[in-house]
Amino acid sequence: MENNVLVPMRDGVLLSTDIYYPVGEGPFPVVLSRTPYGNNDAGYVEHGRFWASRGYVCVVQDCRGKYDSEGAYRLFKDEANDGYDTVEWIGRQPWCNGKVGTLSGSYGGYTQLAPAIRGSRFLTAMAASVTTSDVYNNWVYIDGALFLGFAFPWGALVMDGHVMQYSGAYDWPNVFRYLPLATIDTQVGRVNPRFREWLEHPRADDPFWKGISFENEIEQITVPLLVVEGWYDLFLRGALDDHVRITTASPSERARKGKHLIIGPWPHETGARTDKPDAPREGPERGIDFGAAAELEMRKLYLRWHDHWLKGIDNGVDSEPPVKIFVMGENVWRHENEWPLARTRYTNYYFGGEGPANSVAGNGTLSPEPPRQPGRDEFTYDPNDPVPTLGGNTCCSRVPSGPANQIAAERRQDVLVYTTPVLEEALEVTGPIRVVLYAATSARDTDWTAKLVDVHPDGYAQNLQDGIVRARYRKGKAAPAELLEPGRVYEYEIDLWATSNVFLPGHRLRVEISSSNFPRFDRNLNTGEDPMTSVRMETARQTVMRSPEYPSHIVLPVIPR
Repeated sequence: MENNVLVPMRDGVLLSTDIYYPVGEGPFPVVLSRTPYGNNDAGYVEHGRFWASRGYVCVVQDCRGKYDSEGAYRLFKDEANDGYDTVEWIGRQPWCNGKVGTLSGSYGGYTQLAPAIRGSRFLTAMAASVTTSDVYNNWVYIDGALFLGFAFPWGALVMDGHVMQYSGAYDWPNVFRYLPLATIDTQVGRVNPRFREWLEHPRADDPFWKGISFENEIEQITVPLLVVEGWYDLFLRGALDDHVRITTASPSERARKGKHLIIGPWPHETGARTDKPDAPREGPERGIDFGAAAELEMRKLYLRWHDHWLKGIDNGVDSEPPVKIFVMGENVWRHENEWPLARTRYTNYYFGGEGPANSVAGNGTLSPEPPRQPGRDEFTYDPNDPVPTLGGNTCCSRVPSGPANQIAAERRQDVLVYTTPVLEEALEVTGPIRVVLYAATSARDTDWTAKLVDVHPDGYAQNLQDGIVRARYRKGKAAPAELLEPGRVYEYEIDLWATSNVFLPGHRLRVEISSSNFPRFDRNLNTGEDPMTSVRMETARQTVMRSPEYPSHIVLPVIPR
């Protein structure tokens, strides 16, 4: 092993690189991991030794400006060039046989995707987990709302400085409530210019995001790529979009056919049967145990992948269907030939009811039959009393993630609840989900949220997926902001990303509609003022339409059985 080898970048900055060598005569294939979290911690040391023991040179590098590497750390901005330069340097070393693979997850996964677009001649295969190239609309913003519960604690605090800044000392519930958002970093002892830049550039078409967010260039990848994701991971949507773009638009047949995707029932930490091992096994506070089938040994998975592409071992990797999904509810794995599934029957389930749908005690219904009578539901959204985040697709902070019982949110009067009758037959929902909402507000700007829930026979309301749309950005992430005319009915589309779940007999489908999911997303203050500098709040009177003229509904990807 060589420790702290200084690898030069194109601008002369030297990056600290640890190199683990296998026993025997080279040259060898190489596995590269790049990280902002320290390349010589116990996990990476064990990682390097493992790959060296399997006949690979393993290279682990500190990102620019982190730990033993020179330069200034700028979130995302240098990873494309630095990663490319590192692969080129490796390929020229006498111990490299010309084949370089990459391996890492989360931000380390991004450090693979960004330089791969540059197309080094030595890059041969990639294996990434829980990551995406879409920085703008998956790491920082979500459909117009700030991804507060992740982008703030991770981007403003954890990633600030030469080493990681972990601290449980802060009063996070109050910190998240601080206004204005433009200076929220001061509440954790920071003035972070990189984080503040994100807040100053809220639209996807802003030139600021060029060279950072690569969702429109990801199809330029020309090598086989395995991505492991989770149905509850914060980067799920971006990973699915990356997969579709590569498999349909890459100029390389090798990349199109070599793009594989595995999605388990996991949040950001992959491979386990439950994300809450210490939670009760029964009762309303229980965690969801997806069974032994959900447990995967990730290292064996990645080893098999790189053994095939870097060593040429005929182990069947290239002959397997490209998509492998965990179907929740039945808790089984299944291979598929494409994503989304070609046999999907997109089915509308309409909001209805004989009375108000406010809370789980209301009369909201969910049915494939469109409404025949005019109807509407109303609630008051107070940004000073937002609906709390009780789980979902987030990570890396004190915000709850993964599956959890949503009943506490569903008891609120500012949450509309639409539920089917008890199912007599199993219903599989696998694929992308969206809500088409016809709604009006008394405000100039507001948010609309939606959540898909699997209601168990005992009333446990398991969240499957949720989404948000900021009204001023209802025309898309690159469109200019456009405030509302109070009282006017607008059509909104809320992207609920995707899931795979069988609603079992005895269960019910449920959709929640509200205007907040805090602190996963920042609160819309309803004033129409700048969301980053405003401190003034207004309550908003919200109206959701459910009539023949305005048939609000969820579009479910139903899979025939």
